[in-house]
Amino acid sequence: MLKIDLNGTWKLNMSGRDAEVIPAEGIDAKVPGSVYEAMLEHELIPDPYYRDNELKVLPLMDYDFSYTRNFQMTKEMRSFDALLLRFEGIDTLADIYLNGEFLGCAYNMHRIWEYELLSSDSLHDGENQLKVVLHSPTKYIEEENKKVYTGGTPDAMEGFPHLRKAHCMFGWDWGPRLPDAGIFRDVSLLGIEKSRFDSVYITQEHENGKVLLDFDITLETFGEQGGTGFWEAEQEGHIRITVTSPEGKEYIVQDQPGCEPEEQDYRILIEDPRLWWPNGYGEQPLYQVKIQLLDEDGTLLDLWQRRIGLRTMTVNTEKDEWGNCFAHEVNGVKIFAMGADYIPEDNLLGRVTPQRTRKLLEDAVWANHNCIRVWGGGYYPDDLGA
Repeated sequence: MLKIDLNGTWKLNMSGRDAEVIPAEGIDAKVPGSVYEAMLEHELIPDPYYRDNELKVLPLMDYDFSYTRNFQMTKEMRSFDALLLRFEGIDTLADIYLNGEFLGCAYNMHRIWEYELLSSDSLHDGENQLKVVLHSPTKYIEEENKKVYTGGTPDAMEGFPHLRKAHCMFGWDWGPRLPDAGIFRDVSLLGIEKSRFDSVYITQEHENGKVLLDFDITLETFGEQGGTGFWEAEQEGHIRITVTSPEGKEYIVQDQPGCEPEEQDYRILIEDPRLWWPNGYGEQPLYQVKIQLLDEDGTLLDLWQRRIGLRTMTVNTEKDEWGNCFAHEVNGVKIFAMGADYIPEDNLLGRVTPQRTRKLLEDAVWANHNCIRVWGGGYYPDDLGA
């Protein structure tokens, strides 16, 4: 698989000249990043966190914005079975164009969006232009709320439930009304040969001091001009799974030559496992999982890697002298849950970095927290350190 990074500097423009906040020629904006963040860096708006400045910048989100950049199309990129334009996160209502041709739309900031390029008639060798038009989130919820009234709260804008966008951006009891827009996660081009991993799901069975890992793997297979299909891993491809313990011991399983597809068994038994424990109850050792998708000649087609902890986790509701217990139970031990509610660290999502998040979690450890709840009115955090 070929991956071409499209992060970096894009050109940001604003529709409608009556506001005249962004110059007609546009401004440079970093990706990942956001509209408010770019305008703040260019000193085109005041600090939205200062006093009531949020009310001054809020009307800007009644406008549409666009991000543009160019990329080079090469013969190598033409040789793949699929060339995907991949957005890890767009906030939120976007139309995607390649050299002026409409590729598709995005309408949910909580998922990944991909668009096939090889089937596009507008794709040509040499320089090509990508354009992402971001439509007004405030106008959208206003119009949708006229059709189906959902109301709001004293702290949030009416109609916010109509949009799959972090609801706290429209105001909350702890936060301002800053419904930003932007390309807030990585953008890339993916060149795919034959097949790639679509999903990997790992389950754990703990018994008699051993842990059995079971791997449920699905592949996405590509035909000519971006045609796709989905198959279970047992039916397609060559899989090699390597699990490495914290001490460096490797456990390996792969396709068995001569076995029928339905007989392939992707399981690994970990003996003498080092269990993962919450803060204050033990250590947090992690096992490295590497899954390779290989062609018949051994060529690497795709790679999936994560770090996992070996543990059981449930809620204990057994009867006790007062009625029923209700406690988090990890590895058979009831723990006293101490923690915090994790809300988005910043309304300008481009300013949230791995270093900033790690420092926040380290502070939680110092405060003796052993549980962190991801608040439901924000967005899915990144899988940092996976």
